[in-house]
Amino acid sequence: MPSKTSLESYKHARGLVETTDDEVDKPLHRRPGYQGIVSFGEMDEKLAAFIRNKRETQGLTRAEFAAIVGLSTPVYGRYERAFSRITVTRMIHLCELLGFMPIDMIFEAAPHLYGRTHEEAEDHRKLSQLIRNLPHETIRDLIGLLKRMTPDEAGDK
Repeated sequence: MPSKTSLESYKHARGLVETTDDEVDKPLHRRPGYQGIVSFGEMDEKLAAFIRNKRETQGLTRAEFAAIVGLSTPVYGRYERAFSRITVTRMIHLCELLGFMPIDMIFEAAPHLYGRTHEEAEDHRKLSQLIRNLPHETIRDLIGLLKRMTPDEAGDK
């Protein structure tokens, strides 16, 4: 079990602060984003809006999409209303059906995970989107280039 000192060092190194959330009974630690700490409920709403937008962009009704997800319309609708939480396996399924990557969905709820500023996070997301569309040979060349440009410890991971 970690000592109190090592736990404090761990929290400090990751920029974690103690906070509360309406959905959790005990205090918890989070890393603040650009506008402070977003509640779990707010993140659920952002995830719900993301999948609703992706479905609508594809021109599908909620009933049509629920059928290909394998759920009844009311059950699927709970995801789009942030009434039911999206599991990782459900997110993967939605990625398969709607053609987005998990990073895109997670970015909507927690952009601070991708950069120290909103601009930096947007640049990271844009770069990942550009890389996704490159031919495999170009990706291999880019990996080689990035390894040469990256300090040894980061390039070996």
